[in-house]
Amino acid sequence: MLVVPASARVETEPANAAATSGTSHDAHRPEPAGVLQPEAAAAKSTDDMQSLLALGSKLTERGDYDSADIAFRQVLDAPHAKTESIKVALLGLAHMHRKQGALSKAAAIYERFLKDFPDDERTPDAQLDLGRTLRGLGAHKSAVSRFYNVISSTLKLPGDGFERYQILAKTAQFEIAETHFLAGEFADAIKFYTRLRLLDLAPADRARAHFKAGFSLRLQGNIDGAVTMLRAYLEQSPDDENVPEARYLLAISLRELKRPQEALTVTLDLLRAEKSRVAADSKRWIYWQRRTGNYLANDFFENGDILNARTIYAVLLELAPEATWRLPITYQLGLCYERLGLTERAKASYQGVIDAAGPTPPEDFRELATMAKWRIEHLDWRERVGHQVTDFFGPGMHSQLATAPSVLSKQTASP
Repeated sequence: MLVVPASARVETEPANAAATSGTSHDAHRPEPAGVLQPEAAAAKSTDDMQSLLALGSKLTERGDYDSADIAFRQVLDAPHAKTESIKVALLGLAHMHRKQGALSKAAAIYERFLKDFPDDERTPDAQLDLGRTLRGLGAHKSAVSRFYNVISSTLKLPGDGFERYQILAKTAQFEIAETHFLAGEFADAIKFYTRLRLLDLAPADRARAHFKAGFSLRLQGNIDGAVTMLRAYLEQSPDDENVPEARYLLAISLRELKRPQEALTVTLDLLRAEKSRVAADSKRWIYWQRRTGNYLANDFFENGDILNARTIYAVLLELAPEATWRLPITYQLGLCYERLGLTERAKASYQGVIDAAGPTPPEDFRELATMAKWRIEHLDWRERVGHQVTDFFGPGMHSQLATAPSVLSKQTASP
């Protein structure tokens, strides 16, 4: 029973009032204190349901899933809850479980909603979220089936819902492409991503479809096709959020195709990107800059292309100020200078590592500082031996020794 505040209660008549007046007051006598009229009780119950639904949504967004579960289930368990409140509670509860990561529970609730209310106007949205939930569970075929159901169910929407139908249908097609991509069915993914590019999509969605088509081609093993697609994407969508990753994919693809100079150009373009672009999404840009530069520089170094390796390492050095990044890069530069025969510059790089690590290096830098010290000692030893050889055999032998690559100089310490 709902309790009404004292200020809103209606006082009853004295017990003997009807007797003294001789008139029956049954038709006009107020209800006992604390009892609402049926209409008022229904209105109050509706207000309570709305409050619980709103509370459940807020708690879900806040991450208080246990409390949100209680709020939604109070609506579902209410004996006189209206159908509309039950629908909203079911969708809210399913969304809460999906956000929580309880995908099996979310899928079961979406299934219940679709079974109990198949003709509701929110059915396409529920089908869409159910498909995403099933995909998260690894049930890719079932997910694709649900997305196709979205497309078919939108045909039942009223005529005035045409714009909403278009959005839902396009979204479903995008989700089908994403599901094929995640399932490793790259030929199907390419087919759907290519179709999406022909639709009247928002620029960001069209760019994403273009990028994912190129990514799918690479994963499929069509490296030449991926290079062509990724180049076209970068030209048409230079400000898209996936540009840093696309440049990484393009760079490593060109390297695999034995086109090192093109790979170097793409890498340097990424590393020297305008600061305004990097600032707009710094975490994403810095991640792909470091990953791309480090991969290509190490690859060039290991394959004997020391000049290109040195060029990339020099640019990488300026990407971040923290010692955990700069010290390994500085050491790598020392190895490059050593392989190029620039002994003094190599020593300067190694000494820079030792100085930055300090007299008592922390554990993270201890091994690197030891290696740098060892490299300097090795170079000093080579110089002493070189002078001795010169004194004994003449300058010709010294020059051969100086230019001979050191086995030790092939060590790497990738950041």
